[in-house]
Amino acid sequence: MSTPKTFPIGVFDSGVGGLTILKEIKKQLPGYDFIYLGDNARSPYGTRSFEVVYEYTLAAVKKLFEMGCPLVIIACNTASAKALRTIQQTNLPIDFPGKKVLGVIRPTTENIHRFTQSKHIGILATPGTVNSNSYEIEIKKLAPEITVVQQACPLWVPLIENKENHSPGGEYFIKKYIEELLQKDAQIDTIVLACTHYPIIINQIRKFVPEHIQIISQGELVAVALQDYLNRHVEIDIQCKKEGITAYFTTENPAAFNEKAEIFMDENIAALLISF
Repeated sequence: MSTPKTFPIGVFDSGVGGLTILKEIKKQLPGYDFIYLGDNARSPYGTRSFEVVYEYTLAAVKKLFEMGCPLVIIACNTASAKALRTIQQTNLPIDFPGKKVLGVIRPTTENIHRFTQSKHIGILATPGTVNSNSYEIEIKKLAPEITVVQQACPLWVPLIENKENHSPGGEYFIKKYIEELLQKDAQIDTIVLACTHYPIIINQIRKFVPEHIQIISQGELVAVALQDYLNRHVEIDIQCKKEGITAYFTTENPAAFNEKAEIFMDENIAALLISF
């Protein structure tokens, strides 16, 4: 009997932010292979329409399926908010039966009730994620007693990617958005960093957040949820290659991607150019 072919797990993001998710997944599943695909040429997705984000995300997912991935993680909050459900419900059953796509919002919203005592949660995210209202909708389904307050932080991603977050202007806008969130609800005791870039500046964020408020990054929650998913879905797990190898692809200049990616991964990255 021949051994079934195995392939890497795909991880997709609009740019480099999803690397914070990949980093935690690799800690949780160190023996697995991964393909990371960043659509840096069209990043950011946060200000784009639902239709455009869906179109771009579907194209990336198709590309990863063509590369053999049995499972794709959409490691982008905007794409998870604006495209995941349609892809799962409409595209997979018809075009890719047997393939699976998961996002980053559900693992976060399923677990957030464990962290809050006051039942008041703050969400820091891109305008696209805030406008989708995905976090509030999902949290209300699972824990209707929780009050959700959201704050868009449109300048944080460019500040991080341009290494300007420690500049006086960077500090100003980090403080500004946090203060605007906390002014909306004095009872917040838990803040969710609902953009994969934001863990990069978590120490700066902590400077402006009262000590009693917890700050939750998604990476670890997503990684634990993925391991649980693979434990429960052996038919997917047996298709996953397990040699501990990760390949990186970008739709922009690989050198520019590598420079940014090394901020997130703390290691040298050698990405290849790809189009889809």
